[in-house]
Amino acid sequence: MANQPNAVGAALGLLSRLADSAFMRRHKLNKTAEKAVYLSTRTGFQAINQARKLFKPTKAQGAASRLARPGHTTELFDCNITEEQQMMQDSVAQFAAEVLRPQAAAADESSACPTDLHSRAQELGLMLFAVPEAQGGDAAERCLLTNVLVAEALGKGDMGQALALLAPLSVANALAHWGSAEQQATYLPPFAADEPVLASIAMNEARPLFNPLQPALTATPTDTGWLLTGIKTQVPLAARADLWLVSAQTPNGPRIFIVEAGTPGISVRNTGNMGLHAAELGDLQFAEVALPASALLGGENFNDTQFSEFIDCGTLGWCALAIGCAEAVLDYVIPYCNEREAFGEPISHRQAVAFMVANIAIELESMRMLTYRAANRADLGLPWHREAFLARTLAQEKAMEIGSNGVQLLGGHGFTKEHPVERWYRDLRAVAVLHGGLHL
Repeated sequence: MANQPNAVGAALGLLSRLADSAFMRRHKLNKTAEKAVYLSTRTGFQAINQARKLFKPTKAQGAASRLARPGHTTELFDCNITEEQQMMQDSVAQFAAEVLRPQAAAADESSACPTDLHSRAQELGLMLFAVPEAQGGDAAERCLLTNVLVAEALGKGDMGQALALLAPLSVANALAHWGSAEQQATYLPPFAADEPVLASIAMNEARPLFNPLQPALTATPTDTGWLLTGIKTQVPLAARADLWLVSAQTPNGPRIFIVEAGTPGISVRNTGNMGLHAAELGDLQFAEVALPASALLGGENFNDTQFSEFIDCGTLGWCALAIGCAEAVLDYVIPYCNEREAFGEPISHRQAVAFMVANIAIELESMRMLTYRAANRADLGLPWHREAFLARTLAQEKAMEIGSNGVQLLGGHGFTKEHPVERWYRDLRAVAVLHGGLHL
C-alpha cells in the first residue's frame, strides 16, 4: 500500500509528458490529453484517499448520544423564532448572499460544486451544530425548526449549492439521531474535524411511481452481514462522497445502511439533470455489495416507524429549500416589475401582473407556515407525519408554480440566462420528484 502513491505519481508523470509532446501539439490533441491528465489525477487521488481509511472503528464510550429537544417550545404553535435562531439564520443568510449567490451561475454552467465551498462552510461552523459534544461537536439540542431556517437561508442563495452543503450535514444529523454508540464513535468525529467530510443520503430510484417507503434496492441477510443489490439515482455528491446512507428493503421492512466509499461492488455514474447542477447528482449501482452487520443504521432497534420519520425529516428539508428559492424569485420579480415599463408605465401597474406577484407572496407564506408547523410539532414531540405530508404536497405544487410565474413575469427575459429566474425555475422542479439527500 505504501507504493501506491508512487505508482500513481509515475503514471501521471508519463501522461503529463505525453500531453505536452510535440506530436500532440502538431495534431491538436493536447487539449484532449490535458483533460485525460486532469481526470486521471482526480481518480488517482480518490483511489489513494479511499485506500487510507477515513472512518476508523472506535470503541464506544457509553450509550449513544442523543440531542435533547429544545426546552423553549410550548404546545401552542408559535410562528416567532428565538433570538438565537434569528442570529443563526442571519449568519447563514449572509453566507448565502456573499458566497453562494455570486458563484451560482458559474456552478450551474459547469455542473460542478465549487471546490472550496465545503471548506468555507466549515469555517461557518454549521457541521459542529449537528455533532453532539461527546463526538467533538457543539450540539446540545436537536431543533428541527432551526434546521429548517438554515436550509431556507441557504436555498435563497442557491438551491444547488445548498443541497451540496446540506447533504453532509444531513448524514451527520441522521447519525446523531439514529446511530448506535459504535456508529457515532466511528463516523461522527470526522464531521467535526477541520477538513470537511463529504457524505450523502441515497434514497431516489429511477422507476415509475417511486415510493421512498418501498425501496427496490434490496438488502439480503448473510452469515456475516448484508448484501446490497440495486441502483439509486439523483444522489447528491455521488462521485465525491466519502460516505452514503442508503435505503434498502430488508425482510423486516425498509432500513438505512451506512456505506463507505471504496467498498467493492459500487460503481458511480454521473447523470445529466434538469436542475440542481451544482449538487453533482449521480447514480450509485450496488452489485452484491457486502456490508458488515454493523452497517445497519441504529441496529436491530430501528423500525418501520423510525424509517417513516427518517423520510419526513428529508421532506421538510426539501420544503425549506423550496421556500428559500421561492423567496429569491419574489425578491427578484418585484423590482423588475416596478422598473420594467410598457406602454408608458411600469408593468406592475397592470392588474394581471400585480395579482401574479401577490399570489407568489401568498403561496410562499402558505408553504412557510405549513413547514414551520410540521417542524414545531416535531420539536414538541407531537405526531407530525400528516403535517410533513401536507407541507410537501403544497410545496411541490406551489414551488413549481412560483418558478413558472417568475419566468412569465420577466417575459422573454425569463427564458434567457441573463436573469437567474430560469435557473430557479429548473431547480424548483426538483421538489416534486426528489426525496433523498436531506435529513434535518
